[in-house]
Amino acid sequence: MDNSRRNFIKKATATGAAFIAAPSLIGSIEASAQIKATDATAPFKLKYAPGVGLFRQHAGQDVIDNIKFCHDMGFRAVFDNGLMRREPELQAKMASELKRLGMEMGPFVIRADSRIQDFVLNTEETRETILNNVKEGVEVAKRTGVKWGLIVLGRYDQRLHIDYQTANAIDNLRYCCDIAEPAGVILVLEPLNPYINHPGLFLQRIPQAYAICRAVNRPSCKIVNDIYHQQITEGNLIPNINAAWDEIAAFHLGDSPGRNEPTTGEINYKNIFKHIYSKGYEGVLCMEHGISQRGTIEGEKRLIEAYRECDSFEV
Repeated sequence: MDNSRRNFIKKATATGAAFIAAPSLIGSIEASAQIKATDATAPFKLKYAPGVGLFRQHAGQDVIDNIKFCHDMGFRAVFDNGLMRREPELQAKMASELKRLGMEMGPFVIRADSRIQDFVLNTEETRETILNNVKEGVEVAKRTGVKWGLIVLGRYDQRLHIDYQTANAIDNLRYCCDIAEPAGVILVLEPLNPYINHPGLFLQRIPQAYAICRAVNRPSCKIVNDIYHQQITEGNLIPNINAAWDEIAAFHLGDSPGRNEPTTGEINYKNIFKHIYSKGYEGVLCMEHGISQRGTIEGEKRLIEAYRECDSFEV
């Protein structure tokens, strides 16, 4: 293990237990704040993907150290919404490290400006902007090997009937697919709840996204099912996952209320993970949420424990 990781993982050989601490990384830490988990280095059953930087208290600020720490904790994927904004050299370095560790990266954001109207309009100007963004995203995907690019369909237009907006969004997405599909990139549409986090957006619910994907009718246009948002908008999570299954390419995670780690809210993530696993899902589940004990070693420890708890379902 290299020095950049500060030797924060110590493996016991007699019992197979692993004790993870970071005294050399952040100074003296009380014993109660150390991560202790007998299966800490065993891979999870599903590809839960921490956001790059989620474990700063353990892994520091360096992106590569964060990826390595996630791998050491048993995660086999990460995600990075800001991937497109990183320097190409760092993008390539991240891709190389993920490949070395046998990890994947979940969807990165190609276009998600919730302040503008774009996909719901039928103008040359908005379409040109959208397509230029997709072209940039395709170049990042080529550089990094990431398969999915996330799209938010922008704000709705109160002056235009919803059906016309839907038709415009379908047409614009077909143009996007013409660019993404030859490069092997899947565009994933994210419905966002209008009640708490994202008022005024056009795409709000999984059934709506499902209907649009079916209308676009391209293998490069799918859904990212954000379970936090879906719980707020329509609930009935497992039946809705089943109903939209053929159009779901990725998941986002977060408990509700609060949008923190599983076990902090009302969603039964252990049952949901078991169900997704039973359906043979092999994709990424992005941990797009906060930490209930934010900014602390203890909070990061509890987050990992929560995923171990929810991943402990029998198969």
